Amino acid sequence: MQRSLKVALIGIGNMGSNHLRVLSMMKSVELVFVYDSNSRVVAEVTEMYGVKGATDLLEDLKLVDAVIIATPTFTHFELLQLVSNYVNYIFVEKPLTDSLETTKVIEKIAKEKGVYVQVGFIERFNPVIREIQKILKSSDRVINIDFTRTNRLSNRIKDVDVIIDLMIHDIDLAIFLNGKVRDVFAYGTIEGNMIAYSSAILMHENGVYSRLTASRVTEKRIRQVSVTCSDMYVDCDLTKKELSINKQTFEQSYHYISLSSVEENVYVTPQEPLLSELMSFVEYCLRGKQDNIIPDIKAAKEAILIASEIQYQIKRRSSQKGICFDAVMV
Repeated sequence: MQRSLKVALIGIGNMGSNHLRVLSMMKSVELVFVYDSNSRVVAEVTEMYGVKGATDLLEDLKLVDAVIIATPTFTHFELLQLVSNYVNYIFVEKPLTDSLETTKVIEKIAKEKGVYVQVGFIERFNPVIREIQKILKSSDRVINIDFTRTNRLSNRIKDVDVIIDLMIHDIDLAIFLNGKVRDVFAYGTIEGNMIAYSSAILMHENGVYSRLTASRVTEKRIRQVSVTCSDMYVDCDLTKKELSINKQTFEQSYHYISLSSVEENVYVTPQEPLLSELMSFVEYCLRGKQDNIIPDIKAAKEAILIASEIQYQIKRRSSQKGICFDAVMV
């Protein structure tokens, strides 16, 4: 008989509720308890899903193999330290922590205690990104990838700026697809002491550029990736799971040659990214099988390093009230 993974879920907000929905469908998971600081929410979900609400978190943590943390970012550092005393497997929603310094502390703790940590960079599990990977490998040369992620400011996100809330996903994707970053140039706007709009150009060691835009002031929700290659242009909508490829072809017509573009729509297999993400976590916990797609602490540290540099440049330019066209070496 296949062993199930005993799991606890900490945090039942917007993302935590999605985790709860998916976990309740997984046969390889035994959801032992849920915990949230809001007792009313706990009461609602325990009745809806028939799962136990934690009565004594420290005692209940002794009953599980793994913990999923889906709380606000500012709580991650303290919770990771606490949970690492009880379990060897932790899944934490992105970002790992809200700063490079605390991320390094968690990295050290995990190494010392032998704790496996998976970070919730869910876009890696988007089936569109899987297709992009295949397409990039087939291209003659990748020149640039554009990432656009916008969302009008959500009332539920008050602890982090647009870089840590939204852009961090695309920073991770840029590194995942193109490798290490060599140079960074960034600018943006600050509203109410928080960066609300950010644009950044990353130059990777492989010579490819990534252009990232994240906005909390745009009146439209966009999740877009566009790839410029020497032999094609790829356009992707991450929300709709749509992908198209444009290639130029020669058409001869009478006494002249005209150049036209042919668009091919690529079929993307329907698959819920969160389910794929949690399945990869459970698979590692039960059988030690790890795919190179899985974002770990190293990936989290690389992403927060770039995010910190982008924040620094935007704040510096804002204080100078002008734009200085320089790039920094990472």
